[in-house]
Amino acid sequence: MDRNSQQKNGNSPPRVVIVGGGFGGLQIATALSKSQAAIILIDRRNYHLFQPMLYQVATAELSPANIAAPLRSILRKQKNTDVVLGEVTSVDLDQKVVRFNGGEIGYDYLVLATGVRQSYFGHDDFAPFAPGLKSIDDALELRRRILLAFEEAEWEADEEARRAKLTFVIVGGGPTGVELAGAIMDIASNTLPSEFRNIDTKTARVILIEGSPRLIAAMPEDLSKRVHKALEEMHVEIRLHTIVTNVDETGVYIGDEHLPAENVFWAAGVQGQALAHELGVEIDRGSRIVVGPDLSIPGHPDVFVVGDAAHATDATTGKPVPGVAQGAIQSGRFVAAQIKRELEGGDPKNRPAFSYHDKGSMAMIGRGKAVAAIGKRHFGGLLGWLTWSVVHVMFLVGFGNKLTVMCDWFWNYIRHTRQARLITGDPEFQLKQFGTGGKKDATPTPSETDQVDAASN
Repeated sequence: MDRNSQQKNGNSPPRVVIVGGGFGGLQIATALSKSQAAIILIDRRNYHLFQPMLYQVATAELSPANIAAPLRSILRKQKNTDVVLGEVTSVDLDQKVVRFNGGEIGYDYLVLATGVRQSYFGHDDFAPFAPGLKSIDDALELRRRILLAFEEAEWEADEEARRAKLTFVIVGGGPTGVELAGAIMDIASNTLPSEFRNIDTKTARVILIEGSPRLIAAMPEDLSKRVHKALEEMHVEIRLHTIVTNVDETGVYIGDEHLPAENVFWAAGVQGQALAHELGVEIDRGSRIVVGPDLSIPGHPDVFVVGDAAHATDATTGKPVPGVAQGAIQSGRFVAAQIKRELEGGDPKNRPAFSYHDKGSMAMIGRGKAVAAIGKRHFGGLLGWLTWSVVHVMFLVGFGNKLTVMCDWFWNYIRHTRQARLITGDPEFQLKQFGTGGKKDATPTPSETDQVDAASN
């Protein structure tokens, strides 16, 4: 696919290429729907994902389709917009060309909204034993491991091995770590007890490890204390000021201490995508692209970066713009407004500086429990849970998703159930893994998967 020549044709409309269909990229595409520009949205996935609710897929509260929608469906009414399924591999900033696995596309304006990936702080060897949670595939893998742990423990004769299977260690005490810890404990304490005969699922251990002095450090301290207390009341074990030094198939190491656990999940940090290193521009320690006050790359006024892929500074406070959904949405709106103004004849030299407006923060703890900070108001409990639920449903794409999620939540709340408790993946590999004690030291080889696929066709 080569559309570079079209971009150079003076008779064609200006082209805006957006890389990434997350909050920021989608915001720009929709904001420019009635502009004179030709919009091309490139993403390696064909769907928009509502990441703040990804943990609910990982813990069987919701199904993937509840929190994702096809990009083509979302943008189907935008006649000036094309969607390209592909992964961008490089950008020629001088020639103004984006290269991806299906060819190359020229641009007049480029917006990088590529998001972030999991960071293991230089210990990528932890990844096979401590998966993160950044995609639907990640969520399904976590769900598989969580549910399979109880199945394996049900028939494990060795007491020590059974304890390891029922021990869940979560590394990272931010919102994702807190939400995972609360949800896993709820599964063990409320959802599964009546369904297993040989084990008491309530004996499962959930250990939450955080390196800083408090949980959810980005939230006000009084809410951090509230989260801490609520999790302890749910019997989640919390370890603060604690750094994980190694992870392997047997569990977690904290210096000389070993925590036997077959289920370790990583929620400790993120970093920018690999593409940032290919641009030849300044990036920070977290591989985020450093941008100017107008969110463009210095020296390249036609290239913007939005969302958590950008190292941006709030023009009002001088503080870094947080890598949250609101930051991506607001920066997307800002960039779309600048592009639209310049398409209508505005001077690029007169761009304003971006200011972030903090609309508050929230975190789910467990059934009927959440905390929220909105302006000067800090609250939690059932009110926090209702606020969290309403706000998150509002941001879901599509009325059908909104209705389905509300119905599922209501049913799960009154019945203490989780209807998406499906162990997915290769059935033959699952049974093989189950029969060998559930070791998670490898994924099925291509040959194993191919044999199963061939047998089923």
